[in-house]
Amino acid sequence: MSFMSDTPAPAHPAILDAVARANHGLAASYGADEVSKQVERRLAELFETDVSAWMVGSGTAANGLAVATFVSSMGAVLCHQEAHIERDERGAVEFFSGGAKLSLLPGAHAKIDLSALETALARIDPGFVHETPAELLSLTNLTESGAAYAAAEIAERAGAAKARGLAVHLDGARFANAIASTGASPADMTWRAGVDVVTFGATKNGALGCDAIVLFGAARKKAPELQARAKRAGHMPAKMRFLAAQMDAHLADGLWLANARRANAAAARLADGFAAVDGVTLAHPADGNEVFAFMPDALAAKLSGAGVAFHKWLDGSQRFVCSWATKDAEIDAALAALRA
Repeated sequence: MSFMSDTPAPAHPAILDAVARANHGLAASYGADEVSKQVERRLAELFETDVSAWMVGSGTAANGLAVATFVSSMGAVLCHQEAHIERDERGAVEFFSGGAKLSLLPGAHAKIDLSALETALARIDPGFVHETPAELLSLTNLTESGAAYAAAEIAERAGAAKARGLAVHLDGARFANAIASTGASPADMTWRAGVDVVTFGATKNGALGCDAIVLFGAARKKAPELQARAKRAGHMPAKMRFLAAQMDAHLADGLWLANARRANAAAARLADGFAAVDGVTLAHPADGNEVFAFMPDALAAKLSGAGVAFHKWLDGSQRFVCSWATKDAEIDAALAALRA
């Protein structure tokens, strides 16, 4: 019973079928194929606006390329101190951007505190040679603590950043889970809230490995630069149709949202079970498919001994992640082991 992450989950059969269908005949290379074009149309429909999109094989590549397209090598990125681009991507943003600095901000449940953001924005002085001026704000939804920003919270933070001339990036590795949790539309959570670029994740939500970088509005003029950076970094695969087939199936018939709802429901079931066990408390809101729980070491050891795999988190809590493929029987067995 593994609750270590949603990345070890199997690919959804519909996505495997789509990849197999893409394996017939010849197709244009480097993203000029018909499936890639169809994905961009589907994304435009989903976000209710014209978009420019590029697909890559991992969330780290998506974030690194997206951020680097909007920040210079001598600029800074404002992000949460627990953001994935800070904690888990081995300096990918700095690498892809040629040296941009990450400026870290606090906030409960890995949401950027609005007052801390406003203070950081007020201090920006591009004329002060000793400082690295911020050029971009990066938000994460779901956050690294499993909490969901509401669309209004995104708009508040993006609005403050835009007023100081910053671009806005949204790390959406678990974007589908945030949408399933809040009920907001993808448009309201992104461009209507002031987001310029979102990394729309499918890898954690049933794909083999595919995330899309989606540009909105005036930011679409950055598409040629994004493609050039992708080419230079080795993220312009000749057979893009196999990445596109994954995203196409992910978007078709609402699979992306159905998978996220299933994962969220599994996490809610687990969180409810934890709440009923003496000595176990939730560390963060279980807004999506992740549950963070404080528990005595003896209880954690009991779970491990019963074959339940989970991850010790930075704040001392234990992280449990559900996926689209998590079964009720696995949750029931984990809770039974905890109560035994």
